[in-house]
Amino acid sequence: MKSDFVDLILKAVVPFGIIILFLLIGFLLQRLASSRLRKLAQKTAKKWDDVLVKSLKGLILVALLLIGLAVALKTVALAPEISHFVVKLIMIAVIFIAVLFAVRISKGFFDLYAERITGVPTTIFKNIVSIIVYLVGFLIILDYLGISITPIITALGVGGLAIALALQETLSNLFSGLHILMTKKIRPGDYIKLGSGEEGYVVDITWRNTTIRALANNMIVVPNKKLAESIIVNFNLPEREMAVLIDVSVSYDTDLQQAEKVILEVAKEAMRSIPGAVAEFEPFVRYNLFGDSGIQCTVILRAKEFVSQYLIKHEFIKQLHARFKKEGIEIPYPARKVYLQKE
Repeated sequence: MKSDFVDLILKAVVPFGIIILFLLIGFLLQRLASSRLRKLAQKTAKKWDDVLVKSLKGLILVALLLIGLAVALKTVALAPEISHFVVKLIMIAVIFIAVLFAVRISKGFFDLYAERITGVPTTIFKNIVSIIVYLVGFLIILDYLGISITPIITALGVGGLAIALALQETLSNLFSGLHILMTKKIRPGDYIKLGSGEEGYVVDITWRNTTIRALANNMIVVPNKKLAESIIVNFNLPEREMAVLIDVSVSYDTDLQQAEKVILEVAKEAMRSIPGAVAEFEPFVRYNLFGDSGIQCTVILRAKEFVSQYLIKHEFIKQLHARFKKEGIEIPYPARKVYLQKE
């Protein structure tokens, strides 16, 4: 009786001991992967090893736990049907872990690719890759369970055609988004203005729409199809720096040579002192019009990006107004002479 009790305890302790042992091994390997491998990855300039380390997070422990369950199952006397069922569950879990690892590493590499071609990671690639990898993993699990996947693939083909016809608008937005990203005419982080008047920073390009953050901090959501068909001004292409044009008017009595000299002195000081201005840029002045009340010219400055122009204009106009007042240069009021002819 005592011997049977000891045997029962041993039969219960051994499987649990095996599972705990594999859990400890998995925990140690996970710590090693998260500390040592991360340090090694940080020493290299390449980013693919960082993606690999992040993809392994948490999966090593779960994989070792499943291996421990499989080994512990060998020490337990179970009915063949139950044992076969449990083994299949463990194998499905292993396949799922492999699929999850493939999803993580695929999303990581596509993130790197998207960052290289667009400058900023986007969710559209991650969503497409995740769907494809999960679908492949689902078919692998069905094939392991002995379910023929040929009819499923055929049904997916026929169903895909029907879905494509029903979701023409959605697919149009999807392919428009891919086209926008691949051509690199619009990238997340760019400041754009649509032909319909909306403008702001591109936040993200998803499978259906593009999100734009306006300067007022409002979010503008534009379907990718509309964006691809619209006339767009991208203020970040071919580069972020842009010219800032400011119109100035002086009276007809003004010495234009002196006015130009004063304007250039103020403009050069503004380029050096105003945040967001390109300090090394040499501003210039171009007279362009005999106006109704004075001679007009355009001052050309340069800003580091689109939003910098507002502060540059603000400060330059203040400084130029004060300097004109000091130099006695008149900024004319709007005026018009009317000649009356008597018969």
